[in-house]
Amino acid sequence: MTDLDAVIAAFATHLRTARHVAVLTGAGISAESGIPTFRDAQTGLWSHFDPEELTSPAGFARNPALVWRWYAERRVKACAAQPNPAHYALAELAKHVPTLTLITQNIDGLHQRAGSPNVIELHGSLHRARCMADGSVHHTWDYDEELPRCPNCGAMLRPDVVWFGEMLPQRALETSWQAALDCDVFMSIGTSGVVEPAASLPRVALGRGATVLLLNLEQTVAARPPLFTINGKAGEVLPRLVKAAFGE
Repeated sequence: MTDLDAVIAAFATHLRTARHVAVLTGAGISAESGIPTFRDAQTGLWSHFDPEELTSPAGFARNPALVWRWYAERRVKACAAQPNPAHYALAELAKHVPTLTLITQNIDGLHQRAGSPNVIELHGSLHRARCMADGSVHHTWDYDEELPRCPNCGAMLRPDVVWFGEMLPQRALETSWQAALDCDVFMSIGTSGVVEPAASLPRVALGRGATVLLLNLEQTVAARPPLFTINGKAGEVLPRLVKAAFGE
């Protein structure tokens, strides 16, 4: 048995008996579907722009058409991408545990397309727009318009994502925090663990007595139960983990 096999087998025993599993996912899980991370997306034309010109209220106020083009390109790439085995493994996991809370920092919608219900989107979604005047949220709009307008009042729409300098959605953050406090198993997948406040969630769960797994390609933390760490691809590890726990 390899070290990875041993870690998977040990963590699977906790997963099998879990009452409430909380999962936090980041850019790493979507990168395995071919969606570039935020920094990697700034190639070609976009490499000439400061990130805050494309992802801040001030940048949008100065050049909303530029920002909309940036997000339109990212949305097209997200729609062309397909959920990978990690996304499907988490959707399958939800069928086997009493409660699963899936929290994501991603804005691509791949978890939903894989079949995961009630995904908490901390950073919003590429697939929604929000009215600048009345705050209404729209799942469709005139994609051909350079500056999309609200069908209700005619005010300008903006991408329904969290920009630099903005607060995370309060309800999403509160639900995520409560999940970290309540869960007995927490999995952090494909995230660097440095962007707050999401980075605090696994630490909160660990402090409350939960068993925690940190899974990403840059994992270097030395750990022992109740903290488990795996340096690997989510698309390879998560299906094995679900199979080890539930035999699927």
